[in-house]
Amino acid sequence: MEDTDHYAPGPHESSREFSWPLLDLLPARIAAAQASSEAFAAALGDAQADLRARFQDDEPVETLVHARARLIDVVLREIWPRKLAEHAADWALVAVGGYGRGELHPYSDVDLLILVPQPLDESGRGAVEGLVTFLWDIGLEVGHSVRTIAECGEEAAASVEVMTTLIEARLLIGNETLFAALRATLAPGALWPVKEFFEAKVREQNDRHAKANDTAYNLEPNVKTGPGGLRDIQTIAWVAKRHFGAETLDELATQGFLTPAELRRLKSAQSFLWKVRFGLHVATG
Repeated sequence: MEDTDHYAPGPHESSREFSWPLLDLLPARIAAAQASSEAFAAALGDAQADLRARFQDDEPVETLVHARARLIDVVLREIWPRKLAEHAADWALVAVGGYGRGELHPYSDVDLLILVPQPLDESGRGAVEGLVTFLWDIGLEVGHSVRTIAECGEEAAASVEVMTTLIEARLLIGNETLFAALRATLAPGALWPVKEFFEAKVREQNDRHAKANDTAYNLEPNVKTGPGGLRDIQTIAWVAKRHFGAETLDELATQGFLTPAELRRLKSAQSFLWKVRFGLHVATG
């Protein structure tokens, strides 16, 4: 079980120390309540309220977005061995998509990949169903898939969208060897060479912009998918990750892809859009 005595920033967040006693005390709180669904639900509810209050107190939104991802990390690592005792060491629980980046807004879906060494039998399917049901019961909106390494490779080869989701995969708990095999399967030398990936993402972006009439000046712009929105910034990061192996936007300047001034503008834009999106989540629940 991971040590959660101190908050440890993820790969995409600021290294500025973030103190969150609620998170530090969560494992002990769960254990004291015998890991009941009610205890997990109450802890998540308290965390949401605390994040909302911190947002209203003008805590940096970057800190809050990464803090919620860290919270869900801790919750899932507490649940995994308890609900999948028979399979916990053989399978791998993997965060994908935005959650894989370590970025979660208050009501963002928690996207998970359950990586298994071979197709599931009836017992395995029952175990997954029990796990996912428990996660929904405690208030997590989970998107999940169960795949073998071969299935991940086949689906990623057929779809740049799947490939994009998987290149942001982050191991939460479980079989490290299995996860390493996934990373090898997805390497640029195995699937989606850099040039092909770049061209596919440009086509995807052009299609997305066309749906918004190629303008960011709509009456109700979509801060996530509209032109100049978060998805465009993420596209830059995805291409850079595929080409440079970059894990953060800062590395784009290190690699000479952006000037320091361009990097500052990009990060400022992302911060603004995150703040708008976080506020919309808080306002709409």
